[in-house]
Amino acid sequence: MSSPAAALQALLAERFPDALPAAQRRWSAVPTGVAELDRIFPSGGLQRGRLTAWAPGIGAPALLRSALLHTVANGERSAWIDTPHMVAGACWRSGPVLLRPRGETQALRAAEVLARSGGFALIVLDGVHPDATAMVRLSRAAHEGGAALALLTHVTALATVRLTSRPVVEKYAWRRSASGEGDEVREVRIAVEARASGWRARTELSIPVWHDDLRLSLEPRRADRRGERD
Repeated sequence: MSSPAAALQALLAERFPDALPAAQRRWSAVPTGVAELDRIFPSGGLQRGRLTAWAPGIGAPALLRSALLHTVANGERSAWIDTPHMVAGACWRSGPVLLRPRGETQALRAAEVLARSGGFALIVLDGVHPDATAMVRLSRAAHEGGAALALLTHVTALATVRLTSRPVVEKYAWRRSASGEGDEVREVRIAVEARASGWRARTELSIPVWHDDLRLSLEPRRADRRGERD
């Protein structure tokens, strides 16, 4: 029986035969599509061939998801590796590739295979906090394949850019709820800081909030399936 990594490599070769090797790719940045965010990166976006570590926090998943969609809209491929199985939504049906590996080991192997393949501009690895050996392997894979590999983690070893985000609660936008019983958040304001060697920059940006109480899962590890059809 072939390993999950070998099976994934075979699937990539079948589905994406036009993937370019790293030698033919431009070593540039992958823009997120959010101008305020791209301005604080040293290279104007998530750098190809390098690791970016974004500490889990408010706004990070939403902004990275937006970056994946922007990458696809620009004619390149992107992928989200959903280790905790918490991601759902209609956008994944025709946009970025969504992988749900069985555990952290398979998630790390999937990230390596995708990053090294040369077929993906941007890959997000969520739910894994790699040790030093795993970070070395991920860094090598991103370098060989020319992919921008973003990790939602507190681990910053070998990361070219390190990001943190925090809420600016006093600048939230509120509105009266439909029931009239109280106020609900219409738009959140977050501060994002980027650090790299000899570089430090920050920005503030707003993210709209969509409310849908009917499909919100309250069970741990069960995906929030708002927007999906029954």
